[in-house]
Order: sequence, then structure tokens, then C-alpha cells
Amino acid sequence: MRVWVDMTNVAHPIVLRPLVELLERDGHEVEISARPLSHTLDLLDAWGHRYTAIGRHGGASKAGKARAAVDRIARLLSFARGRRFDHALAHASADLPPVCRALRIPNTTMFDYEWATLQHHVICRLATRVLVPEAIPPERLRRYGAKPPKLVRYPGLKEEYYLSDFEPDRSVLEKLGLPAGERLCVVRTPPSYALYLGGSENELLPPLLRRLERQGCWTVVLTRTAEQRGAVNSLGLERTVTPERAQDGRSLVALADALVSAGGTMNREAAVLGTPVWSIFDGPLGGVDELLVREGRLNILRDPEQLTVERKPPDSFERRVRRDPAELLSLALPV
Repeated sequence: MRVWVDMTNVAHPIVLRPLVELLERDGHEVEISARPLSHTLDLLDAWGHRYTAIGRHGGASKAGKARAAVDRIARLLSFARGRRFDHALAHASADLPPVCRALRIPNTTMFDYEWATLQHHVICRLATRVLVPEAIPPERLRRYGAKPPKLVRYPGLKEEYYLSDFEPDRSVLEKLGLPAGERLCVVRTPPSYALYLGGSENELLPPLLRRLERQGCWTVVLTRTAEQRGAVNSLGLERTVTPERAQDGRSLVALADALVSAGGTMNREAAVLGTPVWSIFDGPLGGVDELLVREGRLNILRDPEQLTVERKPPDSFERRVRRDPAELLSLALPV
């Protein structure tokens, strides 16, 4: 079987990699297309899997996003035409389902945040299969045209599947110049280019970083753009590190004592890996985050004074839930 996988955001090389590797292990041929955005291509390069970069990011405005989407869809049509794909897979790519509908390629779209309304009206209607976690109430998806049998739900979190055999690389701390035995907080900046965010997360970051500095905590800030990195560096904080290139975020999260993030995937990674996590996401909570809040695995941060970083229990990482990625793949693709 020839499978096309489209990756449009920085989380996708991590989320979809185990599924790609399982497909290739079983003799299927996989071709990857990727949109240059944040560190998406850096992560693909680090993986070493061949891919084709297609398109560009359209910026923060709706008009810019629309122009970029139209251009990328046209380029994807040229890329896919004649390649005889048997199935396609993506995690919330808004570009793949329209192209697959035009070329009559069966395709599966995955996502785990249900309030990206405009995007889901497109991808749920045009995809042939919609795969989401059971934590999302199905009634929230009906207005997008996602109902059984098209709608398929899986148990747990996607992070419990792709992190099932993950072991952190402890050298990541040394490479960043972080001293051993010190408290560590990882901060992930908000995706300022996302349409569904209000933007108040950015106002929370400077006082938050100053509070962490006063606590004597080391902080690694994983920025999404050069502009964000420059803004953090301008604060002049001595215990704050802002890496220039993509980092092994999973290892950092697993080894950290706390995570503060506006990014949904990294928040859920922390919850799975046993690291206390505080969300500064300003949009409406999705079903997955509502579940994690109820279970006490996710905290909502509205005031920097709420946060005090303490050393986490040493066995936190080992107690995580592990699920078999092959079970997720069996629901995603008819292989």
C-alpha cells in the first residue's frame, strides 16, 4: 500500500512518526509532505526520513492564511497527482482532505482539539475517516459532519501511544548548559500565528519568567519564532535559556520539574510523562484538557504568583500510561 502523510505543524513529526515506522516495517511505502512552519522541518531532518517541503505559512491574518492555503492546495494537487496513493493520513491538516477529495484518495484526519471551528468544518466533511480521542464528546463534532461510521474514537490520549517506549535523553540538559540537580521549568510560548487564540498568553509570559527567576529556578523557553526569542532575551534574565534550534522537547519535559505552556500537545505530553503542567492557553478548553483538569493532571495558570516550582518525585516518569501505537494505526488506516 502507498500511503501519503502530510505534516503541517511542529508536533506532527513526533505524533505521526510511530505510525509511519509501523507502516514501513510492514512493507508499506510512505511519502511525506511537510509545510515549513516553526521547527517542523528541523524535526524531520533530525529524524532522517525523506520528505517534500510544500507551501509556506501565511502569517497571523485570515487573508494571509487563505492565500497560503490556496497556494499549498494547488501545489499538493501537483505533488499527489499520478502517485497512485492508496490512502492518506494527517493530524489536523486543513490542506490534505480537499486534495484527497479532488483526487479520490481515501484519507484519515486526526485531531484532539475540537474548537478549531473553521478548520474542522472543512476537514471533517472532506475526510473519509475522522479519528479523535474518546474524551471529546461526540455531540461536539456533529455540526462538523463527523458522525459514525466516519467518526472513529480511540481510548486515552494520542501521547500515550507515541510515548509508550520513550526514554528521555539526559544529555539534553548538558547540551543546553544547565547545571545538574537544579530545579528546572520548561516554558513553551504560545502559537501566536494560530487563529483560535486571543493572545493574552503573551502578556502573561514576562511576569511569569521574572517570577521563575526570583525563585532561583532554571528556565528553558522553547520559542516558536525568532521574534519571540528576541522578546524573551530582551528581559535580561540570567537563569533563562532560549535555544535557537529545535530541541528534544519530550526529553526536556520528562526531565523538568514543571512545564508552563500554551501548546496543547506539549501539555498533554507532560501530563503523560508525570511532569506537573500549567496551561496558559487562552482559548476554550477541549474535551481532552477538561478530562486532564478533572483528573488533576493539568492546571490552569492565570496569575504567575500561582506557580511555585518544586522538585518532582523521582518515579513520576515510570508511572506513565503506555498504549500500543499499532492499535491506533489499526483505527487510523485499513491496513
